[in-house]
Amino acid sequence: MSYSNAIPMTSENSNLSYRRVLLKISGEALMGEQNYGIDVNVARSVAEELKAVHEVGVQVAVVVGGGNIFRGVSKSAGNMDRSSADYIGMLATVMNAVVLQDALEKVEVHTRVMSAIDIPQLAEPFIRRRAIRHLEKERVVIFAAGTGNPYFTTDSAAALRALEIKADVIMKATKVDGVYSADPMTDATAELFNEITYRQVLERQLKVMDASAISLCMDNNLPIIVFNMRSPGNIKRVVTGERGVGTKVG
Repeated sequence: MSYSNAIPMTSENSNLSYRRVLLKISGEALMGEQNYGIDVNVARSVAEELKAVHEVGVQVAVVVGGGNIFRGVSKSAGNMDRSSADYIGMLATVMNAVVLQDALEKVEVHTRVMSAIDIPQLAEPFIRRRAIRHLEKERVVIFAAGTGNPYFTTDSAAALRALEIKADVIMKATKVDGVYSADPMTDATAELFNEITYRQVLERQLKVMDASAISLCMDNNLPIIVFNMRSPGNIKRVVTGERGVGTKVG
């Protein structure tokens, strides 16, 4: 029996399409309209959205990026050794995770941060069974520090953690309405897809998640929903199966 099927069925969650989800949110999303760092108002808004989903019985895990502070492949890394730059990026994700944890606990949602690198003063070490137990105890779990390895993005970390906790879906939060045939910011003729296959994403080199993350999801038949995080209530719409929200990759 899968962990998802083991979640007790109640009248409150009987209409849910997904009962255990992993939300992938970029560090850039936490910047808001700023050029750098964290907008605490955005963090508070994300926390309120997650609380609404949590309250209907969905088990929620989050992988947060660090691009608002530092990215290993960014120009700011200069000619720094790639491994060193990636580790700095992992530390940035820990900072974002602690900010999001604080925002969630301010709205009375019990939260745990689990890190792939050992920082006991700030986060628990990632242990798969402990993470699942936290979810079963109705805690939101935030995964920080990516996979703990350089050369892997937080997209790959999201796919890996989602499979490890047996999530029903990865929810990829973006600033557009889903997956387009081209960049909708620069191409007014870009087509929004309601559904698209993993293979089409890879063949067309669409910027959904990086290729290794898409391949991992494809190999394990893990669906991805790409949706607009800036539209209030969208996370709840996705988990309740409302049609017309985002793009399903599967």
